Amino acid sequence: MLASLKITSEAFKHNSFIPSKYTCEGENINPSLIISGLPMHTKTLVLIVEDLDGPKGSVVHWIVWNIPPTNKILANSVPGEQGINDFRKRKYQGPCPSSGVHRYAFKVYALDNFINLDSKATRAELQPLLEEHAIGYGEIIGLYQQRS
Repeated sequence: MLASLKITSEAFKHNSFIPSKYTCEGENINPSLIISGLPMHTKTLVLIVEDLDGPKGSVVHWIVWNIPPTNKILANSVPGEQGINDFRKRKYQGPCPSSGVHRYAFKVYALDNFINLDSKATRAELQPLLEEHAIGYGEIIGLYQQRS
């Protein structure tokens, strides 16, 4: 059973709109995340940001692993090792839906071990390690719709 992590942000509230600063229409930087409830044996964190409403399902915007256990991921930071997102980039790609309001999940996993993956790894390669080593999980959902 996974411990429940509480994830909040100074930039937006759960199920509310993400400010454009953190999207393709702004500075395209990651928002800060505040994490509480980490299990005692947490060795590292994993962060996955994904659009839950992509045209063909979930779209990964950012994956980061081997984040040192912390209670805050700073805005505009690279807190750990980045993998390849669904845009084939090793970086944060902010919300940028083609139409309508989309939901963006900022998922944080607490792991009992470090991740040994190549920097070209994708979510598919990370997933089995999450299933094996996750001891805690939490998420915050933000919404976004392009203005133009």
